[in-house]
Amino acid sequence: MSDLSNYRKSYEKSELLETTIPEDPINLFNKWFHEVEELGDGRDEVNAMSVATIGLDGFPKTRVVLLKKFNEEGFIFYTNYDSEKGKAILNNPNVCLSFFWQGMERQVIIKGKAQKVASNISDNYFDSRPEGSKLGAIVSDQSHVIPSRVFLEQNLKQLETQYKGKEINRPEHWGGFLVVPVSVEFWQGRANRLHDRIRYQLQDNYLWKIDRLAP
Repeated sequence: MSDLSNYRKSYEKSELLETTIPEDPINLFNKWFHEVEELGDGRDEVNAMSVATIGLDGFPKTRVVLLKKFNEEGFIFYTNYDSEKGKAILNNPNVCLSFFWQGMERQVIIKGKAQKVASNISDNYFDSRPEGSKLGAIVSDQSHVIPSRVFLEQNLKQLETQYKGKEINRPEHWGGFLVVPVSVEFWQGRANRLHDRIRYQLQDNYLWKIDRLAP
């Protein structure tokens, strides 16, 4: 067994104070996102996030996906609706998104309810993807058991021949989810483990209640 008790790091890059934050968490998320994007070294995907769901088997499961859009409505990502993730969300729309930006010593944790985006939004995004990504979405029976890697690659070659010179339309089982936030927590690493944690919670009047949490 590995003993990790001596792993230590002092977080001292920034601070998060009530006197300098906006009333809306989306504005603060936008600020943090672009700060990480500008100060990053290009090795990490700033829009990579964990999506946690409650599966049909009753167990939670977390996986990393890519955020593709965010605005005042919420956060959008795309997936196969027939995948394990898609089925879990359609059965229980309560999800959690998590961003960890190590270089800036920051985390953002978003609790919200997921819903399918409009078909035209999914169509527009699908049309913007490279041809290989479009065919990949069609060929992959995501989360289902397949016999081998060769099986997958052979099916892709068949699709490449089938769609050569033709328009590739979005399959109905593939599209976007919009996560509408009800709680957004911002975590900024600080020295001596006295981290800053600021939580926004949506109220019945659609205003955000702001609280500081103990680290």
